[in-house]
Amino acid sequence: MPMAAPNSWITCPCPNPQATLRLFCFPYAGGGALTFRGWEAHLPATVELCPIELPGRGMRLREPPFDRLAPLAEAIVEALLPCLDKPFAFFGHSMGALLSFEVARRLRRLQRQPGQLFISGRRAPQWPDPDPPIHALPEAEFIAELRRLNGTPAAVLENRELMQLLLPTLRADFAVLETYGYEPAPPLNCPIAAFGGLQDPDVTCEMLEAWRQQTCSGFSLQMLPGDHFFLHAAQPMLGQALHRALASLISL
Repeated sequence: MPMAAPNSWITCPCPNPQATLRLFCFPYAGGGALTFRGWEAHLPATVELCPIELPGRGMRLREPPFDRLAPLAEAIVEALLPCLDKPFAFFGHSMGALLSFEVARRLRRLQRQPGQLFISGRRAPQWPDPDPPIHALPEAEFIAELRRLNGTPAAVLENRELMQLLLPTLRADFAVLETYGYEPAPPLNCPIAAFGGLQDPDVTCEMLEAWRQQTCSGFSLQMLPGDHFFLHAAQPMLGQALHRALASLISL
């Protein structure tokens, strides 16, 4: 059965009607569906790559972004439901990791759950935020923080016209993270595989290990070379790890 008619939330760069599993990918703050461009080449042939496109970026650039996690997660659940006619898994990096976790929690209430949750570059949700909020900083200070995080190309940061276009979405994404309040609930039934960057100054191995508490199934942790945005620098290694894990999931 083909995936339901495309909606603005879910992209499918290489439709694969023969796929036996869909991998929904959630981007980091400021990122969009293009974050995962080319990833299908690293996945098993029977996996269909489905990046999530959030409002305020990509083809949805003119739409107002969400600035709170709960309504954003609810909207994603509504968009996903018609596309869950096959087994599926979630991958999320940084903000996307937290978002995918909260979407999985909401789907559980509907008797649906991913076969596996791939968490990348994000401390466990129960771990307190060690940093002061930045989403409401004056523009110069906010841009300085973006530069420190090293996820926005310098050429973009130095392009004032482009930054004026991107700043509302970036501020909204950080507000999503910085206003999030973790609510304890039973652990998920699906396995969690966590990935981190060996040179990431903000997300330590201990913070990633704490994701183990969020599953009553299997847990694994793999550290890869790179800083917070290791998913780009170490993409081949991450792709191999995802390929292995998804191949095992498909064979179950």
